[in-house]
Amino acid sequence: MRLSFLLLLLVALLPARRAQTQNQQQPDTTLIVYNTQLTGAYSRGGVNRTLLSTTQSLTFTRGQHFGLPLTGSFIFGRQDKRLRERELLLNATPYYYKGRFRAYALGGFEQSNLRGITSRTQVGAGPGWAFYSDTLGREVSVSNLIIREQTSFLDGRRQITARNSVRLKAAWSVRILTLASTTFYQPSLADFGNYRFSNLTTAALKLTRQLAVSFSYNYSFESQFSEGRVPENTNVTVGLSYSTRR
Repeated sequence: MRLSFLLLLLVALLPARRAQTQNQQQPDTTLIVYNTQLTGAYSRGGVNRTLLSTTQSLTFTRGQHFGLPLTGSFIFGRQDKRLRERELLLNATPYYYKGRFRAYALGGFEQSNLRGITSRTQVGAGPGWAFYSDTLGREVSVSNLIIREQTSFLDGRRQITARNSVRLKAAWSVRILTLASTTFYQPSLADFGNYRFSNLTTAALKLTRQLAVSFSYNYSFESQFSEGRVPENTNVTVGLSYSTRR
């Protein structure tokens, strides 16, 4: 949240006219941005641990009003030769934008060995607002979606609920350094004690135009989980990221 606050402060100091100019895109153009990130952690001694994480994203922007981000992440981790983490997350979030206003749709699928989730599907929609955005990928925005969620747990339970999903997203770049943070708070509309919270913060230091060394901090908490599993998880990893656009 400190990172998000600093990015909001930077945006407030920028001239409004410059922000509007950088966000212009021709009506008949399609912009494609691809990014891949591979990070990992390894330790031996008191605790033997291996962790690998990869994130893939592909974003299509068509004309001046339509966007389609596709994202996927996979985490695999062992501790003392036992499988601990095998996390899969897939999301599609098409949106319509006009000025600073956003209208989002959501489709998602998730599996988690850590929390004992065999499958989770999500569909939803809702509005958003961009405090700042430009064609360089810099952004500070907030959105609020209502989602329908169906979850099957490893212990045999099945849960269907509606959630309010609030997302704060911030991304900024200064010369060779890029910072990004995405925070979710997702309480159930039927029971506010049933909620999820997560934050993913990354920093990338460019080595070349397309290749960078990346640092990633990922925290998640979920109040509903299978017996014998844990409700929260924190990962800190270092690796490489590659991006391209056309």
